[in-house]
Amino acid sequence: MRRKQEVIQRSAHSVVLNDVRRVYGRGNSSVVALDGVSIGFARGSFTAVMGPSGSGKSTFLHCAAGLDQPTSGTVSIDDQPLAGLSERRLTELRRERIGFVFQSFNLLPALTVWQNVTLPQELDGRRTNRAAVREVLERVGLGDKYKSRPGELSGGQQQRVAIARALVARPAVIFADEPTGALDTQTAADVLELLREPVHTQGQTVVMVTHDPVAASYADQVVFLADGALAGSMLAPTAEQVADRLTHLGARAARLAAVR
Repeated sequence: MRRKQEVIQRSAHSVVLNDVRRVYGRGNSSVVALDGVSIGFARGSFTAVMGPSGSGKSTFLHCAAGLDQPTSGTVSIDDQPLAGLSERRLTELRRERIGFVFQSFNLLPALTVWQNVTLPQELDGRRTNRAAVREVLERVGLGDKYKSRPGELSGGQQQRVAIARALVARPAVIFADEPTGALDTQTAADVLELLREPVHTQGQTVVMVTHDPVAASYADQVVFLADGALAGSMLAPTAEQVADRLTHLGARAARLAAVR
């Protein structure tokens, strides 16, 4: 008698938000940062999240990445619902399945490039795959800088270290929060190419919050937020198209603020 084999199929999305609300405060002083957001990010896609100041971009990223808990609604990462996970399991999930790249680099100055890249694995008690670390450092152009410390590197090189740290565990999704905000134009372009590369070669997912239309033009699509809600999307964006849409959203936000 042939035994049945259980087949577990992965969904088409690395990240799914379903009717996510995030409310800060209570009563008359409460602020609705996210208001019923439902969206999925496909595997192997690069999405920029944009919107006027106060639109909920940061809250969106924090909830999607499991850094903040929604007031209601659900979030799943790589088919794993985040609701109900213990803080320890949530931390493990972030280390195993999520990569982070921030504007401020978040490197430890006393550690070398190699040590900064491998730190999440060390904290998780996992053995470092030295070949994988060498390979990813070569990919980001730092193969000869592994013994250097952050203070000996340029801003662009420090951001490359942060990207290498995010890539080395081959996470399902990389969340980037204004990753080019502290960089000059050419260095920013290089960093954005590095973020785009694993999407097309490794099938990873990148979700990037940015205020920069040029940065957004490197993404496959742009998702716009306004007043905590989705306000449209754009495929194959150009910097000019994104800037125009942001201008209109900003004008609408200003009108609503005046009415209030």
